[in-house]
Amino acid sequence: MMTVPVFTLGQLAERLGATLRGAADKAITGLATLHEAGPDQLSFLANPQYRKFLAETRAGAVLLTPSDAEGYSGAALVVANPYLAYAQLSHLFDPKPKAAAGVHPSAVIAADALVDTSASVGAYAVVESGAQIGAGATVGAHCFIGARTVLGEGGWLAPRVTLYHDVRIGKRVVIQSGAVIGGEGFGFANEKGVWQKIAQIGGVTIGDDVEIGSNTTIDRGALADTVIGNGVKLDNQIMIAHNVQVGDHTAMAACVGISGSTKIGKHCMLAGGVGLVGHIEICDGVFVTGMTMVTRSITEPGAYSSGTAMQPAADWKKSATRFRQLDDMARRLQQLEKRLAAVTPAGDASSDA
Repeated sequence: MMTVPVFTLGQLAERLGATLRGAADKAITGLATLHEAGPDQLSFLANPQYRKFLAETRAGAVLLTPSDAEGYSGAALVVANPYLAYAQLSHLFDPKPKAAAGVHPSAVIAADALVDTSASVGAYAVVESGAQIGAGATVGAHCFIGARTVLGEGGWLAPRVTLYHDVRIGKRVVIQSGAVIGGEGFGFANEKGVWQKIAQIGGVTIGDDVEIGSNTTIDRGALADTVIGNGVKLDNQIMIAHNVQVGDHTAMAACVGISGSTKIGKHCMLAGGVGLVGHIEICDGVFVTGMTMVTRSITEPGAYSSGTAMQPAADWKKSATRFRQLDDMARRLQQLEKRLAAVTPAGDASSDA
């Protein structure tokens, strides 16, 4: 049976360094949205579009900015950034089971693998020769850890994660189910129309505090390693090809695809469905909007987009038709400009009228 965590508002305020408005001994047993929260739950207001729910919320207390707190009569924890405060407190109420240290009897561990005594290895996991599992790490059921692969201190692998050989993973890395790290990159040479496979002899290096979503794949390098920097956050179903380099604290939403040898800088954000061609470089501080196709290097920080936004189908069809006519329209415009230039005397002021 799950034990419900209980914290007082005073304890939560102390953890956050927040200003407390209300009874310090008020018990809080969970988190919820403004619309759904009950009297024993803590909520937060981070997006102005949800401010309309503040007056009617039943929440026991709300995380608020100083300006929002001025107009609210209920209990509150006043902070500069309510969303960040919510993120920090969310771990206190996380019901995710914690694995006990030790190796399950059904796990297969190579004789020369090094598994720290404080680590947990789940049922039917496989740890191959020369692999290392760090202190406090968790390896879920049915995971595969390849030869000479290193899972750092505090790492957490959900069930059915696959780490191929020669993968190096830093501290406190979280990898969700179905992720495959270190699979062979897509490398082939063409000989008279026949594809000849290129051995992928590099590995994968992943920094500290990285999170990798379900069914995301990171291919091993062809020669040097594919590299994921510290603090990188990867959503589900992302494809990172061989020899890609991702800078520290970059985040990517679901279904991003990155072709081989592309370099992405620090503190970038790639929205869902973004595609990048190979062998380009993206500088630090770039935001790429959803479904954008990046076909060249980006050298200046900022937001970038491609494609067309949603519109009513009838309008989109008209726009698509006009798009197909652009070449013909451009040629006709050039012809008109030439004819106009031929009949307009040089320096004729009337042409500017």
